[in-house]
This record gives sequence, C-alpha cells and structure tokens, in this order.
Amino acid sequence: MGILREAFDRGDFVVTVEIAPPKGTDFSHLKECAQAIKGRVHGVNVTDFQSASLKATSLATCKMLKDLGLEPVLQITGRDRNRIAIQGELLSAGVFDIENVLALTGDHTVVGDHPEAKCVFELDSVGILKIASILCEGKDMNGNKLKGKPHFYLGACVTPKYEPLEIQILKMEKKVKAGAKFFQTQGVYDIETMKNFREKTRHIDAKILAGIIPLKSVGMAKYMNKNVPGIFIPDELIERMKNAEKKVEEGIKIAGELIGKLRENDLCDGVHVMAIGAEENIPDILRKADLWNGEMLENCVALASGK
Repeated sequence: MGILREAFDRGDFVVTVEIAPPKGTDFSHLKECAQAIKGRVHGVNVTDFQSASLKATSLATCKMLKDLGLEPVLQITGRDRNRIAIQGELLSAGVFDIENVLALTGDHTVVGDHPEAKCVFELDSVGILKIASILCEGKDMNGNKLKGKPHFYLGACVTPKYEPLEIQILKMEKKVKAGAKFFQTQGVYDIETMKNFREKTRHIDAKILAGIIPLKSVGMAKYMNKNVPGIFIPDELIERMKNAEKKVEEGIKIAGELIGKLRENDLCDGVHVMAIGAEENIPDILRKADLWNGEMLENCVALASGK
C-alpha cells in the first residue's frame, strides 16, 4: 500500500503537490524542488502535457521521483492516446510500482503549443478510470488475460464552484463507480464554496483534496476569474494583492491562511497545492499553513518505511 492511500486510510490531513515536467531534458530544477519537499508531502502529482503543451512525460517524471524516494501520482489524459496506448501507459506504470493515478480528459490541443496537433479523446476520464480498474483485475479492456497486474489507487478531478453543482456531483458519482477513490478540486479561494460543496457531497465515498493555487499578481487573479472555469477569487483577496508590496509573498500568505481555515473547519481531507511554475515556493506555502513540522515529516517517513 502506498503512502498516499495509507495516509487517507489513517485519517491524516493529506498534502499533495503538483509538479510539471520540464520542456526538455534538464530535470535539475525539478529535482531540487522535489528534494526540498521530500518527507513533507504525501504525494507529488505530475502533470501530463499540461495545457496541451509539450513536456517530458508524466510517466518518466514519476519514475524519477520514485527513485528519489517520493510518492508519485501519475496523471494521464485521454487527449493524446487511444485505448491501446492508455492501457500500455498504465501497465508501464505498474511495472515501475507507481500506484497512484489521476485520470483526466485533457485540454484541447488548440490551447497548447502545438495547436495543429490532432486530438484523440477516444476515452474521457471516466473511461480511463474504468480501464485502470479492469487492468487491476488482471485483464485488458477486451477481456484478455494479463501476465501480472497493476495495483492502482485511482483519483479524478472535480470543480466545487460550478453552476449547477448537481452536474459535478453526478460526474463524481460516475467516477466513483468507475473506481475513483479520491478527488482533487479546481483551485478554491473562499470557505463558503467548500462548505457548500462538502455538505452536498457527504454521501460520496471518496476523499477530497482542496485545490490551492497561490496568487502571484493582481493580473493573475483577474485573468483566472475571467478565463478559468470554476475559479472564483473574492474581491477582498484581489484588493489584498493590490495593496501588497510583495505580491508573491502575499499570495503565499493567502494560500497558507486558506489551508488553515479549510483544515480547521474540516472542509476537506487534505489539500493539493498547484504552484504553477513556481514549485520552489511550495515549502513556504506549507510553512504558512503550519504543515511544515516534525509530525508531518514523522508520518511521511513512517508510511514510507511501512511502520
């Protein structure tokens, strides 16, 4: 059993973070960021060609993180692969003992750096979850027997700030039926959204990681409010960023405060920090949230050693 699954089962306040592979073969910065959070987080989620842009693969990066002693979470989308390639990627993850998988449909290629690329989208996130669950039974999608099988802990995404929320809840129920055990949310910035979401999803048997995206500037906040579906940044936070002399530090402070409130009010089972190109700031975010402590380190080390 992996660190992430065991932490959830133990009822720990789980902390995962997101890391994007480099656009190229130089992993030096990523390795530095990974080493800085080793023993401090329960999982490191590796993006899969995020925003439909070319990067090194999630699978290769997850293998590297595992070799460094961290717990990887493999992202896999349906945009770039048909059912054969998806199954092959998942089996390869199983070969490397990568247990955690986050299934996503994926952004369209028109938003990325290869807008002329053809999309596949043979399977959406629910389809990927179903395939992964079938592989864990020792057979492929067509019922052919496997020689050795993977053991996955499956996750998916959800958007708490959505109208009508009932549509997201229906999707969550489908994903749980397909095998999802945990969910990462879109970035949240206000407690009321999570209170409403928590109340309406108590019947769903899955763990929830609240998405935390630290603000870097007023422009970033306004852009996300206008262009990113499911993002709502209250005016008072934008005003705080506007009045702050050091914008990035203020964004880190806001993120830390929000994590503290979510934890205090029991509105999620943990958090998923998405620093978006500023992974070096993750330690400061966790410090501000009072999650950079001996207890967290002790728990992570104990889980990693199987104690």
